[in-house]
Amino acid sequence: MKLIKIGTLLLVGVLLTSGFSLSAQDLKVLDKPWVKENTPTRRVIPYTHVREQDVMWHRRIWREIDLREKINHPLYYPTTKIDDRKSLFDVIKDAVLAGELSAYDPSDDEFKIKLTPSEAMVKMGDTISVLVEDPETFELVETNTYQEIASVDVVKYHMKEDWFFDRERSIMDVRIMGIAPLVSVLDENGQFKGLKSLFWIYFPEARYVFANYDVFNRQNDAERRTFEDIFWKRMFNSYIIKRSNVYDRMLIDYKMGIDRLLEAEQVKEEIFNMEHDVWHF
Repeated sequence: MKLIKIGTLLLVGVLLTSGFSLSAQDLKVLDKPWVKENTPTRRVIPYTHVREQDVMWHRRIWREIDLREKINHPLYYPTTKIDDRKSLFDVIKDAVLAGELSAYDPSDDEFKIKLTPSEAMVKMGDTISVLVEDPETFELVETNTYQEIASVDVVKYHMKEDWFFDRERSIMDVRIMGIAPLVSVLDENGQFKGLKSLFWIYFPEARYVFANYDVFNRQNDAERRTFEDIFWKRMFNSYIIKRSNVYDRMLIDYKMGIDRLLEAEQVKEEIFNMEHDVWHF
């Protein structure tokens, strides 16, 4: 009986020891003096309900966000994922591939042509030719391989938004409806050819993903914003590239250079004057 009890105690001791060692291996090292709880559990601020009858004036605007501008750097960096931060494109890419976010065809900013995660993955990469050594002949053979688009390649975003005056609340309001990442297109000689849109993201759906990822704050690491905060508080810079018009054309189709920027400023002034005229007595 004593031998049985001793054997049982030894077995329990071995199991407990192995259990503690496994839990010690699985235990994640805490990189801060506190447990980060705010951002991972953030909830989205709900939109205020708007009735069609209360919309006195409405204008649809398309904008372009240039990530090379310093104020937009929090959307661009880090170009390589780190433990507590990702770039905006990495957040979108991971959510699309995980099925948490829907991607739509790049030519469809009305969100009617939905892409599957595999179709979206094809958009986020390209087939390139590389030289690979043949293991038998040891000669370099040209072969095609898939190269994934990195966060550093996304240089701009297109954004679609609606400006409207709500007479029920007596305010001029804006709602971002969609956002699309853009990458540079190069020719065979590595020369810049233009920009290519990967896909459109329906922004009201993306808010639930953006609300749980930090954005770097230059003034205070303890007061970081989320991507949802950046767009909600409009802490970015952009310029207008299109407004709703009878021809459905962009500003670049009839204005060039400085004239295009002046036309964009005129559109902004039109929105400002509309709000001002409503409150003019």
